[in-house]
Amino acid sequence: MKVVVQRVSEASVTVDGEVIGRIGHGLMLLVGVRHEDGEQDVAWMADKLAGLRIFEDADEKMNLSVEDVNGAILSVSQFTLYGDCRKGKRPNFMAAARPEHAEALYEQFNARLRARGLTVETGKFGAMMDVALVNDGPVTLILDSRG
Repeated sequence: MKVVVQRVSEASVTVDGEVIGRIGHGLMLLVGVRHEDGEQDVAWMADKLAGLRIFEDADEKMNLSVEDVNGAILSVSQFTLYGDCRKGKRPNFMAAARPEHAEALYEQFNARLRARGLTVETGKFGAMMDVALVNDGPVTLILDSRG
């Protein structure tokens, strides 16, 4: 499981001209699932993200998590994170999980974050989405459950 994490002051996702998810201060997540991923990847990633200390404390040091700052999460599925561009000019998406597998794990991931008391907004799995955000910092990280 791979996630691009962006600390944001606001973020939203729009499908067919309608905003379906919007947050203020928190984390924007682009979430990719590969064939081999399972529940242990979901658990590791959700727990890592909920406790990841990338928000500044009173001393302007990154010591606080999204839980600590009562931030929200906007989670958007993103199979293109597993696009392999090493050969040719067109990405190969063979490593990305099939939609039925990816959607189930994506939903488990979001549910696990919600179970921790976090507000989680989402995009629409498999839809064409317009994502807007204001990256705070900017702070952007890439997490991978397998390395």
